[in-house]
Amino acid sequence: MEDKIKQKERDIALIDDLLINGSENGIVEFKYNNDNPEMIGKLCSALSNKARVDEKDFAYVIWGIEDDTKKVVGTTFNPETKKKGNQVFVMWLSQMLNPHIVFSFRRIEHPKGKLVLLEIPATHTAPVEFDKTSYIRINSATPRLAEYPEHFKRLIDNLRTYMWEKAIAKAYVTPDDVLKLLEYPIYFKLTNQNLPSNKHRILEILQADNLIKRDVAGHWNITNLGAILFAENLDNFDSSLARKGIRFVSYAGDNRVATVKLRVDGKKGYATAFQGVVNYINDLLPVNEHIGATQRKTELIFPELAIRELIANALIHQDMTVSGAGPLVELFETRLEITNPGKSLVQADRMIDLPPRSRNEALASLMRRMEMCEEQGTGLDKVVNSIEINQLPPPKFQEMDNVMRVILFAPRSFAEMNVSERIRACYQHSIMKYLDGNKMKNASLCERFGIDKKNAAQASLVIKKALDKGVIKVADPEHPRGGYEPNWA
Repeated sequence: MEDKIKQKERDIALIDDLLINGSENGIVEFKYNNDNPEMIGKLCSALSNKARVDEKDFAYVIWGIEDDTKKVVGTTFNPETKKKGNQVFVMWLSQMLNPHIVFSFRRIEHPKGKLVLLEIPATHTAPVEFDKTSYIRINSATPRLAEYPEHFKRLIDNLRTYMWEKAIAKAYVTPDDVLKLLEYPIYFKLTNQNLPSNKHRILEILQADNLIKRDVAGHWNITNLGAILFAENLDNFDSSLARKGIRFVSYAGDNRVATVKLRVDGKKGYATAFQGVVNYINDLLPVNEHIGATQRKTELIFPELAIRELIANALIHQDMTVSGAGPLVELFETRLEITNPGKSLVQADRMIDLPPRSRNEALASLMRRMEMCEEQGTGLDKVVNSIEINQLPPPKFQEMDNVMRVILFAPRSFAEMNVSERIRACYQHSIMKYLDGNKMKNASLCERFGIDKKNAAQASLVIKKALDKGVIKVADPEHPRGGYEPNWA
């Protein structure tokens, strides 16, 4: 009930603002009673495309206003009862638009008369078509988009740079509610800024980092970026965003039918939840006694650097548009699995050496500033390096149906690793040497596996199998003892 009251208040404030400024921004159309279905369909296409061209979140059509005078006169148009042939008008309109956009008709009891507001979101995937044709708004005309190539180019350019982070997670929020919904002190702490002493300055800085945007009537919009990082409770936002919280499950065995020791369905924004999940894992992990080259020491069975970086990667590189799914961290007795929605933008066997390609650049940038992850391009090689130092089985980068999963394995000796794990470790080791400007050799692979020099033939056999598999190659065919490189080098 409270949300409906707030929506009505915002709609009236929005209409008053559009009456003053609407004619200037090109994404508002005023009508009296004209409810021609084809006209409305063309406007949906044209205004959705124009909003993306102008980098606006929404465009609007308002019935009950004289176009010339901007006088509120009221309307008899009722989208809820209107039909197109024998079909409900709103359903027909939705079917005629491609790609699908979530438009909204709302009847407004404005103090000066009854109005109808059509809110049209800016397209974020492709030019919106009505009846298989794309349109664009040019002044008061609605021509075909194909007739205006400069607008088409701008639209496509803006679609390429559209970021999920910029979209609105919660609209028309008071300044006080912004500070209740977001854990803003954490933002200032993690970005090494002093907490301002007044509300106005706090909002100003949050806006500068695109965590909030100005709305009408002194209110604010919280962006997806602001919510996903700093939400006090993600359930206070749209359900699709709430499901993006980090989930953590710990099992008493090595499969998902084992007893669940701990389950946490994250409700906090990532800035808070991230360290919490890392702490959960560290508290549950057994300690392993590692005998290094020079000393014996006890440490967690999974290196904390690897845990932190892989979870951060899952947050940064997930596909936020996949509904009903978010990052999942699962701890089994002998492995740790980190899964995120969306396929990797880099092929799985090149994730260590190739620069990362993130779908969520603003999220990635801010997380790096807050030191939640390594600098761009240095994360996964440090993960693999920490695995090699501890002589653990190689991590597995696994692409599945619209998800990406990384698996860390508990300590096992060389003898306990299977053939595919040995070959994968050999391939990853060749990459690490290549990135350092060196070549993988029998001696370096022995060190990586913890093989005694007198058993160097074991490493030679792994190298031979990796060569047969085609994942590595001789660096210099004329000097085969010179070392080995990954197959793509």
